[in-house]
Amino acid sequence: MLHVFDTHAHYDSGAFNADRLEVLAALPEQGVDLILNPGCELESSRTAVELAEQFPFVYAAVGVHPSDCGDWQDSWLDELRTLAAHPKVKAIGEIGLDYYWKENPPKELQKQVLRRQLELAQELDLPVIIHDREAHQDCLSIVREYPQVRGVYHCYSGSLEDAKVLVKLGWMISFTGVVTYKNARKALEVIDWLPMDRIMIETDSPYLTPEPFRGKRNDSGKVHLVAEKIAQVKGLDPEEVARITLENGKRFFNIKEA
Repeated sequence: MLHVFDTHAHYDSGAFNADRLEVLAALPEQGVDLILNPGCELESSRTAVELAEQFPFVYAAVGVHPSDCGDWQDSWLDELRTLAAHPKVKAIGEIGLDYYWKENPPKELQKQVLRRQLELAQELDLPVIIHDREAHQDCLSIVREYPQVRGVYHCYSGSLEDAKVLVKLGWMISFTGVVTYKNARKALEVIDWLPMDRIMIETDSPYLTPEPFRGKRNDSGKVHLVAEKIAQVKGLDPEEVARITLENGKRFFNIKEA
């Protein structure tokens, strides 16, 4: 059994309303040593902190997702700052840009909210978790405005060229069950090039369930399938990929307890 760190899972999601606590309680027996649960707005950020208080192996990030920033007020930064003071909050996230959905907030507002939260991360000396969907150049351009901020691009969907820029900036890149899909050629090319010390793994639960479970609800018990796919691409033992990505995640999120 692999021992893994699921560095991005949304157990605040309504998809877990029926059995949230039972699912979480069962994960350590499945080799899941650590979980990082990022918020997507204030309510889910609060829930992420509450879950981190309930389970010793769960940590939280707090932030406002680009799809949820339509009613943004700068006063929200004060609440995020308060939440981030909790010892189990390890990052600002999930933040970023999402140009995929037409109904999302205007691009200029998304960019403004991203900059505000990058400034907060810089102030608090916390890493950030970036969501970038169909906004690669704008997202990378804004990230480069904050050279003191370190972060991870979660569920990486960018190019190899952008990955090389992020590595030069000192950033991490994280992969989901998408790498097990037939159309994952671009992500596999990035994985093949990436140094192992820059890779993290995640489920993005309840979304992006890896093969052969695609179409079902995802949970952290399936993150080992991401490690196994990376091992296949890299020509490494799955145990080594699990160990390295676990250590990468602990280092990135400054987790010393586990």
